[in-house]
Order: sequence, then C-alpha cells, then structure tokens
Amino acid sequence: MNLLFRLMAVVVAALLGRPVGFLDDARLRFRVWPTDLDLNMHMTNARYFSVMDLGRTDLMLRAGLGRAILRNRWQPVLGAATVRFRRPLAPFQRFELVSRVLCWDEKYFFIEHRVETAGGTAAMAVVQGAFVARGAVVPPAEVLAALGEGRDSPPIPDFIAAWRAQPLVA
Repeated sequence: MNLLFRLMAVVVAALLGRPVGFLDDARLRFRVWPTDLDLNMHMTNARYFSVMDLGRTDLMLRAGLGRAILRNRWQPVLGAATVRFRRPLAPFQRFELVSRVLCWDEKYFFIEHRVETAGGTAAMAVVQGAFVARGAVVPPAEVLAALGEGRDSPPIPDFIAAWRAQPLVA
C-alpha cells in the first residue's frame, strides 16, 4: 500500500462514518494528485488498483468486518482482477470510487469497483478476493456468519461465471 495518508484517512472515516450493508455501494471521493500521474500526465494504471484497495478497506470496515478480521487474523487477498479503462483521469480531477460486493461462491467474493467522474465511468474493475487465515481460505459463509448474515449469494453474473471457468495459461 503506497498511499499511507489516504489509507489513514479512509480508515478513520470508515470507523467514524455511516455503516453500509454488505451488498450496498460504498463510495469514496478522491482527487488525482501529481504523485498519481504517469509520463502521459494522467493517473497511472497501477494507481487505480491502489485506490481500489482503499475501496475494499472502506467497504470491509463500514460493513462491520473490522473486528472479525482482527480477532480471527484474517488477511484479505486478491486472486484475480480484470479492469477496463474508458477515459483518463487528469491532474487534480475529482473522481468517486464506488465499490460493492457482486456475489460469492464457496471460496471467493467478487467485488466491483467503478471509477466515476462528472463525465461518466472512467474505469471499471472486478476482483476476485478471499480472506485467508493460517494458510487456508476462509469460506465466505464463515465471513458472513461473523456479520450475523446467513444469506445466499446473489446470482453469479454470466461474465463472472465465464471468467471463473477460464483456465490459467502457463
């Protein structure tokens, strides 16, 4: 995590802010700073992923997972990500990151991140993530139980089902 000050601000705001439901949108507002830029003078591709890390942190904390993560020593990790860039973000441009849980299976959560500007969607990503403890994946059902939720996953969208079915290329 190379955004230490943004991380601290997100954690404090999440702990003091309004809770969100596990399947609700979590929104964060940012501005593109000079340290976010690449040689083309727009936000570098890698920074999108760093900002999305902040979105997942905010979502986990505001949904009420903070204590369970600490108590159980769960580590959130990503297994895969796919992103589509639609338009660049210019220096000092404001944007909003919208993060939400789409669905889950027996092992992974699938989370959508949208980078929104006044001009529309700048980027959208879907990540496959899990919680790991003692070298093993924590089943999503156990994570949901820590929240007091016993719900089933929303239907898995076709594009995620197709993505999951793709073999890894060596």
